[in-house]
Amino acid sequence: MDIIRIFDTTLRDGEQAPGFSMSAAEKVRIARQLESLGVDIIESGFPIASRGDLEGVRAVTREIRNCTVAALARAKRDDIDAVLDGLKGAAHPTRAT
Repeated sequence: MDIIRIFDTTLRDGEQAPGFSMSAAEKVRIARQLESLGVDIIESGFPIASRGDLEGVRAVTREIRNCTVAALARAKRDDIDAVLDGLKGAAHPTRAT
């Protein structure tokens, strides 16, 4: 049997629309809904982009316990360090694939 995994980018990609951003609390609220829908992986943000994005990733990581929380990084040491910081304490840590 094939397995299909849902990887949702709403919290990161959704902020790419001009003039749109989410607070940490808004990201958590959406992440809870995604978790309740059974999403397998939630991409929570791009933590190197701003202090607010790092805080949003941290907030989602603290709240979400039943699915994997991921974050975007380029292949740069600072980006990777920001992701590791943001995802510290994740219930279901993930590896790059």
